[in-house]
Amino acid sequence: MGNKGTALEVIPGAVVRRLPRYLTQTQYLRQQGVEWVSSASLAEALGLTSSTVRQDLSYIDFKGVAKRGYGTGGLEKVLARTLGVDRDVRCVLVGAGNLGRALALHEEFVRQGFKIMGVFDNHPSVVGKKIGRFVIKGMNEMADFVREQQVGIGIVSVPHAAAQAVADQLVAAGARGLLNLTTAHVHAPDTVSVVDARILASLRELAYAVKDI
Repeated sequence: MGNKGTALEVIPGAVVRRLPRYLTQTQYLRQQGVEWVSSASLAEALGLTSSTVRQDLSYIDFKGVAKRGYGTGGLEKVLARTLGVDRDVRCVLVGAGNLGRALALHEEFVRQGFKIMGVFDNHPSVVGKKIGRFVIKGMNEMADFVREQQVGIGIVSVPHAAAQAVADQLVAAGARGLLNLTTAHVHAPDTVSVVDARILASLRELAYAVKDI
């Protein structure tokens, strides 16, 4: 089970998209007291083939042991390091509507290493109010906050029409990644990564899949 480097830029995109699934499963197994896991067991749990698992894990700086598989503690650490979540990833959340509020209160973010540093909105009726431990800040404070707190990721949870403007502000302030939860397509420079997480689009895809059942 060889090593081809740990930099995400040299790992194929399809593999990068599967690495978080391996990390989640490995974390679960370790928490259950499982010390070793085979590629076959990972494959079965994740709906993959053993060869896919072995090939994917050959891209990270970790080797399995013959007849035992992968040590769950070590595999978890290396997967976390490869994905860059072995340390706190600083984020800001823009948009304090229903979805934004739910995300701000979601404790799993912190447990998984994603630290929401602040919540921002431009609506006077919500600025200054609290969501859990956060006081909602106005958009006029966001750029300085992102720079001062060295925020890496902006979570965009605003109406469709505001999405691009918010993305532009986050990029200008220094955010290197955007999680786009809106229905809009946002443009960003090549140096900024954008991941779209669209619940409505996924539901429409499922609606198509089940419409004739």
